[in-house]
Amino acid sequence: MDQLSPTAGGAVEIGGAGAPLARRARPQGPFRRVLRRSIHFFAYHLILGARRTRITRAAGFRLTVRPTVFHPRYFISSECFAEFIGRLDLRGKRVADVGTGSGILALAAARAGAETVIAADINPNAALTAAENARANGFGERIGAVCSNLLSALAPRPLFDVILSSPPKHAGEPRDLADRGWHAGPHYRDVAALFEEARERLKPGGRLYVMVSTDTDLELFGRLIDRAGFDARPVHERSILIESFIIYELLAPTIAGHRDLSHAAAAD
Repeated sequence: MDQLSPTAGGAVEIGGAGAPLARRARPQGPFRRVLRRSIHFFAYHLILGARRTRITRAAGFRLTVRPTVFHPRYFISSECFAEFIGRLDLRGKRVADVGTGSGILALAAARAGAETVIAADINPNAALTAAENARANGFGERIGAVCSNLLSALAPRPLFDVILSSPPKHAGEPRDLADRGWHAGPHYRDVAALFEEARERLKPGGRLYVMVSTDTDLELFGRLIDRAGFDARPVHERSILIESFIIYELLAPTIAGHRDLSHAAAAD
């Protein structure tokens, strides 16, 4: 399989898949590093680390947000992704939402017609919150919540037509459970297995929609996507003052593609 290579202008392209990640990661100079640390400091102490349950509205849903759960109102990436999901035709589809947090993406998928949605999160408070919000918004019969490290709690077989994920956008060791919504560990350790786990659980021709940031290590994510055998294309972008959020559609390999990847792994 080809390796990740830079294209003209510094964009990142996935070798073999033939589809660019299409944006360069923003350079992390001293000013941006100080700015990012400052934003995280205030976000952690005022929002992520809050010790009380909050009630909010986001993307048309009334949501309970328990302590340690990523807050969808203060971090606009959640509403941006939910609005995008609302434009998909998910009628009759089986969907998984990985890193569900408050469950906002799972709710958006159910509203877009998904037959069933599994809302998964490593944070038990998030799984409980997602289940509670599903019931409160009238989707309790279609959304099930599970505490899971990525998709590891689900059998590695073709279960889903669509998988959604908005993983932590920044590398670095999280301080605690609440900070895992922001930091994904050194070298994105905590989400590195996402793409291969998703490939194993998607039906042939299924799709993974993943949101990243221009502050994300796009080169690393490109290698992980390429290794899992996905075709990738950007489908939505939302820019704010300090960064842009980009949603990529990753197309699962065919059945033959699954076999080829398995043989390659066995050969390694």
